[in-house]
Amino acid sequence: MSQYAVAFGIILFANLLPAFAPPTWAILVFFTLKHDLQPIVLVPLGVIAATSGRAVLAHTFRSIRRWLPKGYVANMEAVGLYITEHSGRAFGLMTLFFISPVSSAQLFEGAGIIKTFKLKPLLLVFAGGRLVSYSIYVSGAHALKATSIGELITNGMTSPKAIAVQALLVLGLVALGNVKWAKILKR
Repeated sequence: MSQYAVAFGIILFANLLPAFAPPTWAILVFFTLKHDLQPIVLVPLGVIAATSGRAVLAHTFRSIRRWLPKGYVANMEAVGLYITEHSGRAFGLMTLFFISPVSSAQLFEGAGIIKTFKLKPLLLVFAGGRLVSYSIYVSGAHALKATSIGELITNGMTSPKAIAVQALLVLGLVALGNVKWAKILKR
């Protein structure tokens, strides 16, 4: 099996996970540093795998929302309504999906729970943003491949700080759904 197929499979799997997966850029950097893969092929494969994984994740959360606490879902729907009823807020959401430096798993989980969010535009914006950011990371890693900096990047992919950030983001998603947004946003 080619290393491109392996990279695609790992990236797809990582983007299916709701938390605690390494970021896609780190997987791409790892494959760039450890294997002689061409960035022109690796980056689009990474974008397709990441976007596909996030699409499945969002649809999964959309399908399990009936098992979530009704109050939680209602709170999330209130946020969704608040965002979608104003074009400026919707643009802000799209911008967040385009440039978000944080893990996108929780963004797609939340978008999946909120039925008023159309997933296709979010996925397209996500793919466009990732095409830009992955190109930068992979090009930089390709340039640094022969240096000791590449070794530092590879060693930092599973740091305790990265795991702590993932845990905080999951807690943030839970907290977001437990706020009575309908009351707060009416003010």
